[in-house]
Amino acid sequence: MNRKELNPEASPVAAFGARLRSSREAHRWTQDDLAARVGYSGRHISAVETGRKPPTLRFSRGLDATFGFAGTAESFERALGEIRNGSLLEGFPEYLGHEARAAEIRLFEVGVIPGLLQTPEYSTAIEECSARRGTITPEQAAERVESLAERQATLVRRLPPIVIVVLDESCIRRPIGGAGVMGRQLDRLIEFADQPDTLLQLAPYTMGERRPFNRLVNLLTLPDRSLMSYVESQTHGKLDREPTSVLPLMRAYHQLQAEALSQAESVVLIQQLRKGIP
Repeated sequence: MNRKELNPEASPVAAFGARLRSSREAHRWTQDDLAARVGYSGRHISAVETGRKPPTLRFSRGLDATFGFAGTAESFERALGEIRNGSLLEGFPEYLGHEARAAEIRLFEVGVIPGLLQTPEYSTAIEECSARRGTITPEQAAERVESLAERQATLVRRLPPIVIVVLDESCIRRPIGGAGVMGRQLDRLIEFADQPDTLLQLAPYTMGERRPFNRLVNLLTLPDRSLMSYVESQTHGKLDREPTSVLPLMRAYHQLQAEALSQAESVVLIQQLRKGIP
């Protein structure tokens, strides 16, 4: 049997595969032996070991249960997190950690519903399109959808954060995934607006040049009342804690809210758009 030499320094995925092989061989298991224990095929084990297939959360957790690494610094799930973070824009992985414990979250988005409000179908449509373009693999697309669900779950806690969202009108008018997917996504927005710790507003096209932001802006108020911002372009993300940078963004966000439709007006517009979708 030809044995491919592995280079764990090549990439996080390669390091994952090399560690998987060494853990398996330490138990003197064949690929088929390990496959039977985690519920995958031997071919799948081989593909992950050699970096031809990226690991998924389900697969990583199965390995941890098999090898006894769950909840430890050696866990494969933790290694998977490093792979995920390596594909995210700079600053965003750290931002997610702060978002999970923030007291208040303020979001602004153009063109697409922000991740915290996306339905699984909506996010799947976006990620599967990226896979079809060849930007990511189908496995990575599924992993991103699963990761988003985990991110949303962090907000379900005993003292949930206040979540304030202002969407450019383009977010609700840009069709994603077909009529059924978009209709259910609009239903999700209406449900979100009805929750006790949320506020949803639309920035209508008629705001024109008065809209202060042209790209995604995330603002966090942490439990100690300190502020943090995260903004990004197509290729770069920036996490900022400096008051001289964050306070002007917060001021602009308040101006945005003052110019945007009220939540009641926003929900009416979404409901009107929803009626036109079968």
